[in-house]
Amino acid sequence: MVSDQATGSAAATSRSGAPQTLGFLLLDNFTLISLASAIEPLRMANQLAGRELYRWYTLTQDGSPVRASDGLQVTPDASITIPLSLDWVVVCGGVGPQHSVTREHIHWLQSQSRQLRRLGAVCTGSWALAKAGLLDHYETSIHWECLASMQEAYPKVALTTRLFSIDRDRFTASGGTAPLDMMLNLIGRDHGRELAAGISEMFIYDRVRNEQDQQRVPLKHVLGTTQPKLLEIVALMESNLEEPIELDELANYVNVSRRQLERLFQKYLHCSPSRYYLKLRLVRARQLLKQTSLSIIEVASVCGFVSTPHFSKCYREYFGVPPRDERSGVQARYGRASGSPTAVKGWAAEPPINEPVSSALLALVHAQGEPTFASVPLLN
Repeated sequence: MVSDQATGSAAATSRSGAPQTLGFLLLDNFTLISLASAIEPLRMANQLAGRELYRWYTLTQDGSPVRASDGLQVTPDASITIPLSLDWVVVCGGVGPQHSVTREHIHWLQSQSRQLRRLGAVCTGSWALAKAGLLDHYETSIHWECLASMQEAYPKVALTTRLFSIDRDRFTASGGTAPLDMMLNLIGRDHGRELAAGISEMFIYDRVRNEQDQQRVPLKHVLGTTQPKLLEIVALMESNLEEPIELDELANYVNVSRRQLERLFQKYLHCSPSRYYLKLRLVRARQLLKQTSLSIIEVASVCGFVSTPHFSKCYREYFGVPPRDERSGVQARYGRASGSPTAVKGWAAEPPINEPVSSALLALVHAQGEPTFASVPLLN
């Protein structure tokens, strides 16, 4: 949850007319898809608003080019040694964050914290913030591959399996396309859901995920290879959601007793087999409600529930809302953006003479001839 102080600061910046400025710190072997997923929503926000709401710079330790995990080399805008007037700092991590975070990175991030910057991370960039001591007692998301090792290295960090987390003045995304969802949520908070909905439409992004959406962490990553029978049972459950298999039958499939089956689930998954099976069916139901036009009755049937009332009861108990409200809530939050184009507002002031020119303004100038330019009116 974003604190009043952090939200108020962002809103004040928006109302002042000056763009919010972001610095993207690129670590060695960062993932390019996560960087693009974070920056592209900002570019489109500027385009649809018809003015520079956001400005960004890419940064490295000494200003030298850095290679992404796919081998592509990126030339940054500046070095972290150059003083920049930043509102947000976003660390972009990738492969091997344990080895790519330097002492200079840590000192710089700590200095940014002292200057009350909003601090964020995408993919494994959370590792750098944690190493700098800047995520203690903050809810934090990181790519599932690093969950176990980061929890062991930094036990004070409140790690979660959510796709992204926004906690006071910290925002972290797990990787891949999750930064896109996080940025759309942040943009929506700053400038209204209509702008966020317009951006998702431009990217042909059917559903903007929220903070409650979870990473799908492969069970093999959690259990390793030590419990092949448990992995086999879960695979059977996942393949038979519409017509659930009786627990005794599941036990017979893998040659264990019902009692052994119960013990395996309690020891390694901390719940009963029936509870785990129900969770799989409900999570699948939530995906269908949010991503398809199937009726609630059809969703209940596809997920193995004998009646709609029973499905609704189980769904409410697990997620806290009935299926009907889940679907209507998504439509209300991310319904189709509407509104007539507004007059183009004046460009934001150029950066100070000692700062590099942001690529955001160049992109905005190029977008001026697009049909969508200034097509979404802002609330502020």
